[in-house]
This record gives sequence, structure tokens and C-alpha cells, in this order.
Amino acid sequence: MARVLGIGIATLDWVQTLEQYPPIDSEVRAQRQFLWRGGNATNSLVVLSQLGEQCSWLGTLADDVFAELICADLDRNQVDYSHCPRIEHAVSPASHILLCSDSDSRNIVHYRDLRELEIDECISLDFSAWDWIHIEGRNVQTTLTLMSHLQQKYPDVIVSLEIEKPRQGIEQLYDYADHLLFGRQYVSSQGFSSVRPFLEQLQASLTSPKDIVCAWGEQGAMALSIENEYFEVPALDVTVVDTRGAGDVFNAAYIHARINGEGLQQSVEQACLLAGKKCAQQGLDKLV
Repeated sequence: MARVLGIGIATLDWVQTLEQYPPIDSEVRAQRQFLWRGGNATNSLVVLSQLGEQCSWLGTLADDVFAELICADLDRNQVDYSHCPRIEHAVSPASHILLCSDSDSRNIVHYRDLRELEIDECISLDFSAWDWIHIEGRNVQTTLTLMSHLQQKYPDVIVSLEIEKPRQGIEQLYDYADHLLFGRQYVSSQGFSSVRPFLEQLQASLTSPKDIVCAWGEQGAMALSIENEYFEVPALDVTVVDTRGAGDVFNAAYIHARINGEGLQQSVEQACLLAGKKCAQQGLDKLV
């Protein structure tokens, strides 16, 4: 069992399934409704906990009733959040998600005014308490200071960085991570229609080579190793029920495999398998 810290946000996801996306000024009836805790880092931690790792989360928590729902779910999944600062008079972030059967589309409206972590709330911690730290690529300047601190003070702690979407200056973070995990949205935003040229160009730009992985939805995942070996892994062939959180599941399975000594290709294969299993079910419960 490894000790894993995830740094990022937690949200509430209000999910409704519809036959089709509603037209303007219409009133439609949902087929089903769910209320789930969301957020990339906390999703990954819940799955890592299922996989047997000892998990902690660092992020900000509001002091409203919705934060209690978030905490209750983390308690149920044995994810520690004792290091999280509580922000008074704040509102928990929420995503309203429409899953539309006719197009298999997922439409998200996200609300957030809860502040991000501040650097003093991070560097005061003793990070030697963890073996692996997984960081959402957001809040760039604070994250840059934190990752530099980790590299200087805790060089033995393994750090993975998730880059889901483009953010100004996020490229500054890459050299401070041991593993880079990209999402399709980011790669596409950089003008690449295929993954291999992106991975090779990025690898050449880094101060030192790294294992770089890109999850690409129904096309599986692509990776480039420290030794510049490129390979692709197909996605699991399933009947898709819900893709929400599939990327977070992918990241969790990858981290778990690497913790347990698997190589890059084997880790990506395991990540694709578990992410595919997630797509075939609603939510993250009993995924493992």
C-alpha cells in the first residue's frame, strides 16, 4: 500500500440524463437524476482507494451544506481530507451535467467562486508523509511554486501532473513532474490532429525526458517513454453508459500500476481497461 496525495478540486455533480438535448426555451423531463461528488483529483483518489492505496486530498472546502456531502463521500471512500482549509462564507463548486441519449453527448455548466489553494497552505505540509503526489494542472503560479518546492525539498517523492485543458503558462510546470498525463482537449488545443508529433515535440523540449501519456477517449491512449519508445493502446470495447470521470479513472489506474512496479506500456494498458469499465457503468462505485 502506497500513500498517495491528490491536489486539486472537489465539486458536486448534478447529473440528468435526457433523450435529447433540449431546444431553447423548452421544458423537458429528465429520464434519471444523480447527485455525485466530482473533481478530477478526488475522483482519482476514490479509485486509488478502491485499488488499495492510502489516499489523502488537498484542496479548499467551502463551509456550506454541499461541502458536507463532498466530505461524506470522501469518508465513505476512505479518502482523508484533514489537511484541507475550510473557507468561510464560501459556496461549493458545482457542475450541472446533461447526458443526452440521442447523441451520446455530455454538456457541462460549471459554477465556481471558491478560491484556490494558497501557497502557504501547501508548503507548510511535510510531504515526506506521501510516496506519490498527483497534481491537477491548474492555478499555475501557486502550483509552480509548490512543484519547485517539492523538487528541492522532497526529491524522493514521485510527482504526476494532469494536464486536462489549456491554461496560460501551464507549460512551466512540465519539468517539475516525473509523469505527465495529458487529456485530448489539451493536445487538440495545441493544433495537433494526432498525438505522436505532440509527444515527440514535447519530449524534445523538456530539460530531462519523462514518461508522457495521453488518453484519447474511444481511441485508447498513446504514450512516449523516457527512452523515446512510442506506442498506442486501444480502448476497451464496451457499450458506453457514462463517460464522466473516465479520464480520472485512467489516471488512477496508471498511478496504481506504476506504484506496483509496472512498466509504461503495461500501466497504460491497465489504465485503458479500467477506464473502459468505468464507461460501461454509472459513477465510480464498485469499479474495482
